[in-house]
Amino acid sequence: MTVESSALYDIPGPKALARHRAYGLVALVLIAGLIAWVVYMLFHTHQFTYAKWEPFTYRGVQDLLLRGLGYTLKAFGWTVLFALPFGALFAAGRLSDHRVVRWFSTLVVEFFRAMPLLVMIFFIFVALKVQPLWALVAGLVLYNGSVLAEVFRAGVLAVPKGQREAAYALGLRKTQVMAYVLVPQANRAMLPAIISQLVVALKDTSLGFLITYEEFLHAGKLIATNLDYDLPFIPVVIVIAPIYIGMCLLLSWLARWVERRSRRSPSVRGGAPVAKAGVALGLPPSAQQGGG
Repeated sequence: MTVESSALYDIPGPKALARHRAYGLVALVLIAGLIAWVVYMLFHTHQFTYAKWEPFTYRGVQDLLLRGLGYTLKAFGWTVLFALPFGALFAAGRLSDHRVVRWFSTLVVEFFRAMPLLVMIFFIFVALKVQPLWALVAGLVLYNGSVLAEVFRAGVLAVPKGQREAAYALGLRKTQVMAYVLVPQANRAMLPAIISQLVVALKDTSLGFLITYEEFLHAGKLIATNLDYDLPFIPVVIVIAPIYIGMCLLLSWLARWVERRSRRSPSVRGGAPVAKAGVALGLPPSAQQGGG
């Protein structure tokens, strides 16, 4: 029996496999011990008492959390709506043949990508007197849009150079080359990075509570710091964290679904199949006619 080799690493033998299993078992025991210790400390500090969890049975608290979740999704939706076109526009500017456009786009992208997000949000909210929602959205768009611009630019540049040269040889203009050749091929490579940045934008909406925007974390903070509810900080974290994680997992699932759809798309696979050429025996038709 032959064993296939790998160009990146040697296939582990029986001793290496046993060693890897032992490492995995030790890591599993350590993780289980850590989880058990955390649960013990939660019980030891009385985090699961009825007094700390009772607030979540109140209709007002439930409405507060649902309203905060709605505001979070609202800010995220506006961010996605503006950040993607912002990134595409300045990515195209950075790829432009015009030096002024390229320099201006580079300056904008590098400036907002390097600027701390919280500083931008506070500046827009305090100095420009913008409402909390739009101050948060503007800061998220400027930062995440600048990062997405680099993602789009890198994805287009990652397409093999021959694809661009072949398109120009067919007489296509630059906009046609970008729209019909480069961007469709770069989409699949860019999709994981785009979704990762959208996950970052979703989590960064929690910064809105610093400017009194009543998003999900702000609602949780109001509950956790309430003396009437016995300061249920840990219960609030236990309730809010899985919801944030669930929304991020939903975005990841959406990315995988889009990727599967793109793989089944005829345009991605290369168009309609080409029929096989038939083989005809004997002389070509012109020779047969000439001989007759």
